[in-house]
Amino acid sequence: MTDELAPFDFHLPHDHIATEPARPRDSARLLHVRPGQAPVLNTVRDLPGLLREGDLLIANNTAVIRAQLAATRGEAKIGLTLDRILPDGIWHALARNARKLRPQDVLRFGDDPVTATVRENEGDGAVSIRFSVEGEAFDAFLERVGALALPPYIDRPFGPTKQDDIDYRTIFSQYRGAVAAPTAGLHFTPELLAALDKKGIKRRTLTLHVGAGTFLPVRSSIAEHRMHAEWGEIDQDTADAINETRARGSRIVAVGTTSLRLLESAAADDGTVSPWRGETSIFIKPGYRFRAVDVLMTNFHLPRSTLFMLVCAFSGTETMREAYAYAIARGLRFYSYGDACLLERAE
Repeated sequence: MTDELAPFDFHLPHDHIATEPARPRDSARLLHVRPGQAPVLNTVRDLPGLLREGDLLIANNTAVIRAQLAATRGEAKIGLTLDRILPDGIWHALARNARKLRPQDVLRFGDDPVTATVRENEGDGAVSIRFSVEGEAFDAFLERVGALALPPYIDRPFGPTKQDDIDYRTIFSQYRGAVAAPTAGLHFTPELLAALDKKGIKRRTLTLHVGAGTFLPVRSSIAEHRMHAEWGEIDQDTADAINETRARGSRIVAVGTTSLRLLESAAADDGTVSPWRGETSIFIKPGYRFRAVDVLMTNFHLPRSTLFMLVCAFSGTETMREAYAYAIARGLRFYSYGDACLLERAE
């Protein structure tokens, strides 16, 4: 039987997985990937020289919350990772020991006065819960008892550190709601933004609250894989800037796969974008026709993952396999705290 995930698989030595970011952030390496050409190794500081005057850089301004919670229901220990808030104020979450949960069960968090009530056990470890507080009181609760939901490949035997609170936050962070950081944005510094401005590269932001599902591998077939929904918004100013950029023939540069996925969710067939607000579960894989994004800056992704499939769709599967082999051979650092690549789109 043919393994349909084989084209998206590769061997990554464990010592290539970054557990700390580059310092300073813009000193990380940046692999420039253009279909049909050999990859070229730069640093993130070189980004202004790799883009063109008039390009529009679009980053995700979501801010990470302390989404990992240790709860109890009676004697049972329940680990929760908040995924996304629903329009009615109920939270969708992933739970360890979820099979023990029933509707109306009350979850407690040590001695904290805040509780949560189970609304539904959706199966496969997914639950919906409502907390006893909302708004600023809920934010304060997460600060008291929550922890960053760092990706499982960042080794923290004793949990996230105070330094992670700083490192796992982008310069664009503005609106709280993400479980995972939009990691391409972690490379940007005030100095880099100033250099981009000086080059005449425009900048705008959008919001996509990255959910816990971003870490989930493809367990079944590609056709049967279900992407978890994530909430996002593109405002009028950003939509206008995208359409003006496209009208004069300049390029849209997405900072991160999260920005790209939201832009492609909102784009019309001609590549124009209208203001957009809602949930997206778009799954981009080879064969997808890109409408909104011309250039993608992104980190290096896990083998057999939906994000590696996305970059293969963007620049070509063979191009990306060769680029990743080049990166591994030269010791580039992978995943959330790792190095980055700048991908140009295959025609």
